[in-house]
Amino acid sequence: QVHLVESGGGLVQAGGSLTLSCVVSVNITNLYGMAWHRQAPEKQRELVGVITSPTITPDYVDSVKGRFSISRDDKKNTIYLSMNNLKPEDTGIYYCQGWDQQVYWGQGTQVTVSS
Repeated sequence: QVHLVESGGGLVQAGGSLTLSCVVSVNITNLYGMAWHRQAPEKQRELVGVITSPTITPDYVDSVKGRFSISRDDKKNTIYLSMNNLKPEDTGIYYCQGWDQQVYWGQGTQVTVSS
């Protein structure tokens, strides 16, 4: 069973920064890919960004391009979401996802951006 555990969420003022971490219980190089999603209050969950391998540039939803960055540390089986110039509309629960033949989710971490 693959487990994903997010951390690093919190309350930050608009314009601030946060970095989220997602620790995976297995070797992440064995997964086909990993992603970050978020869910704002009363909205559907949306994809934030995807990373499939260390050699391929991550892809992002337009609303976070230039502000968010996904990175990975394969030795630590961890992926990160660095978020800069945060906006109130970035508020939500952020989820880590990984997949091989199955799809795995973390429990989420809350990010709140105050105006």
